[in-house]
Formats: sequence, structure tokens, C-alpha cells
Amino acid sequence: MNGWAIFLSPYHQAVEELKVKFKSLRDQYQRSSKHTPIEFVTGRVKPMTSIQEKAKRKNISLEHLHTEMQDIAGLRIVCQFVTDIDTVVEMLRSRNDITVISERDYIKEKKSSGYRSYHMVIDYPVHTIDGTRHVLVEIQIRTMAMNFWATIEHSLNYKYSGEIPEHVKRRLVRAAEAAYNLDEEMSKIQDEVREAQTIITKRREENKGPYK
Repeated sequence: MNGWAIFLSPYHQAVEELKVKFKSLRDQYQRSSKHTPIEFVTGRVKPMTSIQEKAKRKNISLEHLHTEMQDIAGLRIVCQFVTDIDTVVEMLRSRNDITVISERDYIKEKKSSGYRSYHMVIDYPVHTIDGTRHVLVEIQIRTMAMNFWATIEHSLNYKYSGEIPEHVKRRLVRAAEAAYNLDEEMSKIQDEVREAQTIITKRREENKGPYK
């Protein structure tokens, strides 16, 4: 195993463990017929080339990567409603297996690009054969509408190497507002939506029948 693989190993472990934990929470909500604030969870570890590029851009030495680069490991928790984000944030704050290092609310204070999401950086202990390693993990919490917008914006940033043309930027800002308005409208009928989802889930369970 080379040096980078050894360095990144606890980050991969942290992402996989956290994904299992939050997917398990989602499953517990679903089995209890309660509304789950977690729609789905994804995670990733930055590729080595991205880490090197960011370290050069931010003037971070390789010796300080583990303390100064907070998004080497990333987790994304996607919710149906904006109120679910508050529930997930409180859930994270109350856990005793993580320590919240910092929080940024890009929903109340959106970026000029139109980007909205709630960011948390946590300290997560990983148990390895060499003892406990503490790694930083950035968690992004957002609605499905925010996630759709951010996914498109990321693709365009990649296409234009971070230099998105002004006329496309303006459309992205308008699209971000449309996504925000969608979240606002859905929030107003979230009780109706949750009730409909409960009925659908119950009917599916009734129609499953016994295993053969």
C-alpha cells in the first residue's frame, strides 16, 4: 500500500461507517412508520489529485492536511423538507460518537451563486490497527431540490473549469430561487405529503404477502 492509500484509509473507513449509521437510522424510522428526515445518504473521499490541487491553491502543507483540509471525507444527507434539515442537524449535535467542530448555514445565508445547504464539520474517531485516529468529515445536509441544483451547478463548474459564463450564472441563480420556492411550497403541504406516503407504505406492506 502506498503512502496516499495509507493516509486516506481512515477517511474511507469514516465515510463507510457513517453511511451505515445514518442508513440504519433511516431504516429504523421507516420500520416504525414515522416520517424519516433522511431520504438518502451518500459519501465520498476526495481523490488524491483533488487533494493536491486544493492544498496547492490554499497553501496547505501535506503535514497539515489532516487538520487544515476539512473536506477530504464528505458525507451528504438529503432530506425531503427544509424542516427535516433542522431535525438532522439536532440529531448530529446530540450524538456522542462524533464532535461537531463547526457549522455553516448556507440556507439562511445563501452563496451569491444561489447555493443552499447546511454544512457541518465533525471530528470522528476511527479505530485502526494502530489505535484511534481522529478524522475530520464534512457533512452537507440539503433538500432534494437543493441537491438537484447543486449537482447541475457542479457539472457546469467542471465543464467550464470553474469559469461559468455570466448568462449561465444568471440562469443558475434563477433556478436556485425556483428550487427554493419549490421547497417553500412543499413545506406548506408536508403534512399532506407525509400522510400520503404513510398510506402508500402501508398498502405496499399489506400487498407483499408471505415469503415463499
